[in-house]
Amino acid sequence: MAYLGDTVRLKVHFRSFNGDSVDPDDITLTIYDKTKKELDATSIAVENKTATGQYFYDYIVPDDIHEYFIFEFRGLHNNNPILARDRVSIKFN
Repeated sequence: MAYLGDTVRLKVHFRSFNGDSVDPDDITLTIYDKTKKELDATSIAVENKTATGQYFYDYIVPDDIHEYFIFEFRGLHNNNPILARDRVSIKFN
């Protein structure tokens, strides 16, 4: 749960099929609204890495998002797409 205008830390932990942590190439973060319309996209830098396969991004929730937003971390591992998606509920009061 997040508030409009607040900063939330979005996190991901990329893993291989056998459960090992992996560092994908070309990691991006995309934000979607509840209608799946893309609102924002950014590249994730090495400064956002906390451990092997673990990354974060501090996102300021815009005032015009209603109910929830969806975030997606995406990259390439062994030339194959790897992604994780989740949603954050929005609360006004």
